[in-house]
Amino acid sequence: MRKIAVFTGTRAEYGLLYWLLKDLQQDPKVELQLLVSAMHLSPEFGMTYQQIEADGFTITEKVEMLLSSDSAVGTAKSIGLGVLGFADALERMKPDVLVVLGDRFEALAVTQAAMILRIPIAHIHGGEITEGAYDDAIRHAITKLSLLHFTSTETHRNRIIQLGEHPSRVFNVGAVGLDHLQRSKMLSLAELSTLLNFKLEQPYFLVTYHPVTLASEPAKASFENLLKALDAFPQHQIILTYPNADDGGREIIPLLEAYAKQQPSRVLAIPSLGQQRYLSGVKHAAAVVGNSSSGIIEVPSFKVPTVNLGERQRGRLAAKSVFSCPSNTAAIIETLQLALKSDLSQVVNPYGKGKASEAILEQLKTADLSVVKTFYDLQEST
Repeated sequence: MRKIAVFTGTRAEYGLLYWLLKDLQQDPKVELQLLVSAMHLSPEFGMTYQQIEADGFTITEKVEMLLSSDSAVGTAKSIGLGVLGFADALERMKPDVLVVLGDRFEALAVTQAAMILRIPIAHIHGGEITEGAYDDAIRHAITKLSLLHFTSTETHRNRIIQLGEHPSRVFNVGAVGLDHLQRSKMLSLAELSTLLNFKLEQPYFLVTYHPVTLASEPAKASFENLLKALDAFPQHQIILTYPNADDGGREIIPLLEAYAKQQPSRVLAIPSLGQQRYLSGVKHAAAVVGNSSSGIIEVPSFKVPTVNLGERQRGRLAAKSVFSCPSNTAAIIETLQLALKSDLSQVVNPYGKGKASEAILEQLKTADLSVVKTFYDLQEST
């Protein structure tokens, strides 16, 4: 029986991992260990570890690492605290393999500790590009620390091989979050309204904006531009979800709370929707607006337009339902108007159709977990 540890530090990442966690939990040949940290343990971001437990999972270890800071220095110090805490937690857990998804600083901290402890790492969603955030460099760093790789497209698989990882350890399984399309019950608009305790009527926008940590795009000013653009659509209601814990994120929270307070029947501000409410919200939305990766990876499957703001997701493979624009008010308004009148009936999501969890589980159960690996050189073309 393999001990398979899965790390989660954010609400979004947990939502993507949900069905993989359920499959691991139910497999008689697997002992699931759950390592929970960062935003999940923060009152500022909704104490979302409680949702993990409500979903029927047992948390093996909790590691506090997130400073209540809004600066790059605070983020760097949080990484250091994470490495210290994860080293102790992983030493107690002694997993056979650690599963990590994505590109955030919390994931970098846990993979550093695991690599030094000679724990094989399986990385999901490597090989992608987001040029506007330092997540881009973190993602590639995690790739080099990892033994197994599960990508969302063949393009991303080839990019990981280009980074020197052996093709036999790199698997294109599609985006794991799309398993919800096959396996999760979506809420009706009435059910969603009841759960949110907010009278929700169509049309509405689902809005998430995160700080841009690498490009020159000040979080506060850009978010204010977004709010001004939303004012140009008074006939639309708005669901505003909180930003993540990157530096600059906390200065956005008072702005969105004040915006919602000024228009209580039109705007709902909420720290975390959870995956079912979020995807159900996407299904019924007129558009998804902001700069979250979800707008590019999951939303196109619903044939709902995404208005992708600014530089954060620059370089990411995107469906034709994704409309990108600068983060100034005029551009957002113009792009939203274009998105709302576009025919998306023929849109194809390049990230797959679901069933990634099944493929990942099979490899986690059977793969050779020797941590010794060689650099795979691409053959020179002749």
